[in-house]
Amino acid sequence: MKIDILTLFPEMFDGVLSASILGRAQASGILSIETHDIRAYADNKHKKTDDYPFGGGAGLVMMAQPIFDCMAAVCGDEQPHRILLTPRGKLLTSERAKELSKLDRIVLLCGHYEGVDERVNTLIDEEISIGDYVLTGGELPAMVLVDCLSRFIPGVLGSEESAEDESHANGLLEYPQYTRPASFRGLDVPEILLNGHHANIAKWRHEQAMEKTREMRPCLLGNFGRVDRAYTKK
Repeated sequence: MKIDILTLFPEMFDGVLSASILGRAQASGILSIETHDIRAYADNKHKKTDDYPFGGGAGLVMMAQPIFDCMAAVCGDEQPHRILLTPRGKLLTSERAKELSKLDRIVLLCGHYEGVDERVNTLIDEEISIGDYVLTGGELPAMVLVDCLSRFIPGVLGSEESAEDESHANGLLEYPQYTRPASFRGLDVPEILLNGHHANIAKWRHEQAMEKTREMRPCLLGNFGRVDRAYTKK
């Protein structure tokens, strides 16, 4: 997959994109991620990319011209899926991230200041938010989106099952996990995980996931029927 990121602050991405799983995915050729400085496309003397909003109001708005020209230069003759990261977008979910991971190419536009000139939306296919709160810009949400969707791309994770066996993958939070040693400072791993009985372990994990979801995120239990059916088919 090819991911282009349009931003005023490309330096923010250096450490995140080059480290750990994302770094290895790029080194192996599974992912190609490139940042583009919107400021470089400003056609004014001082490379200004923001201005006061018509009608008044606090803050500044990103100007249309630098974004239009940057998008044109990056996309060329292609028509990749273009996403604006903004607090007013649809909430990012695991399901949507999985759908996006199947695309060949996406372009992410990072908003900043008080937002972007509304005319930029003529270039955009989708608006996405990572939560019901406001950040200083779209850079962090873009990083979250890239990390989230990349987990569903074959070969990015060490195990093909990993992305499907996580919190939210089936509508519930993840069950408790343990590793060696079996006993640590008086704290023991549940006996059921040590007996090797896979059916009993699967049942225990499902029950624990239900309990954890009930405790931490009861709003997710609206998906209980779908999740329970998926579990009973195993």
